[in-house]
Amino acid sequence: MATIHVAVINASTVLPDSAVQAAVPDLQTQVHRDFAPAWGLDAELTFVPKGAQPLPAAWQLVILDNSDQAGALGYHDVTAQGLPLGKVFAGTDLQYHLQWTVTASHELLEMLADPEINLTVFVQPTASRGTLYAYEVCDACEADTFGYRIGNTLVSDFVYPTWFEPSLKPGSTQFDYGKHIQQPLALLAGGYIGVFDVTRGTGWHQLTAEAGPLHYRMRPHVGSRRERRRTPRDQWLPSTR
Repeated sequence: MATIHVAVINASTVLPDSAVQAAVPDLQTQVHRDFAPAWGLDAELTFVPKGAQPLPAAWQLVILDNSDQAGALGYHDVTAQGLPLGKVFAGTDLQYHLQWTVTASHELLEMLADPEINLTVFVQPTASRGTLYAYEVCDACEADTFGYRIGNTLVSDFVYPTWFEPSLKPGSTQFDYGKHIQQPLALLAGGYIGVFDVTRGTGWHQLTAEAGPLHYRMRPHVGSRRERRRTPRDQWLPSTR
């Protein structure tokens, strides 16, 4: 099993180093104990305090305050070395009374599963219809409500590979770690998934479980993985955090 090195960097003003450092062992437990057996992907996490620099070859999970940290350049997608980068806006989480550790867990696991943000699953129900589903492992069950605790840290639920297998019958197997999802491609309250209807050619949309019946959310948030998915790779910008 290949091991990836991820530097968890505290570049925020809303969280002390001690708070971020305390969460890293629990995030590490989630990756080693829960995620790696399901997905065959593992990682070693290293805490990097304010002002320190990570190893050049490390992927990065950076804890920031809010979207304004990116300045006029907006959000970025890779490190200066061209390696995967996940950003956690802890200030925004705190503003909306959400757990920043759930966001950190979410971004970490999705970065591990699809670092280039280019993997999809093709579902073809008929000869003339087909939909691409983004290979996102936390979006369908991302709400804090469905998270679980490791030590003192609330982490995100995540789907299993079986979630992307529409031929499986409801209740026939486990579809997410928390056992909340009962069938393939199902979304929990607050969940969503990026889809591309290849028969319509309308680009990426967001299928969401909000407000009852499923519906499409047309415009992705700037800097989100969905926005990056529809942005050509040669237009990604290296981040200075």
